Amino acid sequence: MTSETTPGLRERLAQGPLICAEGYVFELERRGYLQAGPFVPEVVLEHPEQVQALHEEFVHAGSDVVQAFTYYSHREKMRLVGKEDLLEPINRQALEIASGVAGRNGSLLAGNVCNTNVYDPGDEATYAQVRSMFDEQVGWAANANADFVIGETFRYLGEAELALAAIREAGLPSVITLVVDHDDAMRDGPALNDACQRLVDAGADVVGLNCSRGPATMVPLLAPLVDAVDAPIAALPVPYRTTTAEPTMQSLRDPWAAAVEGTEEDRAFPTGLDPFTCTRHEVAEFTTAAAAAGVQYFGLCCGAAPHHVRAMAEALGRTPPASRYSTDMSRHAYFGTDPSLRSNMREYRERL
Repeated sequence: MTSETTPGLRERLAQGPLICAEGYVFELERRGYLQAGPFVPEVVLEHPEQVQALHEEFVHAGSDVVQAFTYYSHREKMRLVGKEDLLEPINRQALEIASGVAGRNGSLLAGNVCNTNVYDPGDEATYAQVRSMFDEQVGWAANANADFVIGETFRYLGEAELALAAIREAGLPSVITLVVDHDDAMRDGPALNDACQRLVDAGADVVGLNCSRGPATMVPLLAPLVDAVDAPIAALPVPYRTTTAEPTMQSLRDPWAAAVEGTEEDRAFPTGLDPFTCTRHEVAEFTTAAAAAGVQYFGLCCGAAPHHVRAMAEALGRTPPASRYSTDMSRHAYFGTDPSLRSNMREYRERL
């Protein structure tokens, strides 16, 4: 959270690239504090210390932004799990937790809204419903003195535009990120580049991509997007090894999945994605490629862990606190080069 004299989103971007760690849903699910399927962040109320700890780990690893964990804390998701009465408490507590971490670390504080799973371009009645959902969440973010609001994971341009309108009405800067799956276009028709420029024309400060696609299938979209759009571009892939044939994490297939999940389906999403996880080195390669393409706002989405964020920061030439513990194999018992290591250990490396 910034003070009146501390640079905000626009000023920080003018100084250089910005990193925003995301991926809270998957990471807290892996740690046993969030249920896969509904993916509702009840952990914010039930185990706030776990949310705070992950915020701090991401900052330690190099994130410039503390994003309040309000993803899927909207009215529709809370209704779905029968806890709509907790809508305001979960949002306010998430913002309070994030604000504390941001304030202690000099980080930017971001509010968050996301895909509602209600919006239907063919049903105008959903427009007002969705806008109302955004208004209440953005309002709580504004009350918490968020530096900006992230609107993310939109497959419909129309829904993204509603989120942007709510953010702008609250007087806050915005980062709006879209999802394209197998096609390089929005579900309601516009091509990705056109959709992003329309958002910029409507007042978005940063636009780009998040979620669904991994580094390998997001990188080809970035340089054309940078060239086509007159605004800073964001790129936040999922850290999974997607391919041209399987360009999204949802489309990844694993022949072992049937045995693991006890079903005949070989879809790895969501809890069988572990074999497809990118290494930190692949994340670094993505970061270098995205920077070369002109991306200014970096991050990772579902599946990200602190070591991925550190790799991203280091690829941008930074040394976050976590770099104190970056790899040094020179003193490894078998693979090291330190002359004080015993020769019988080093000679055994080929048999490991």
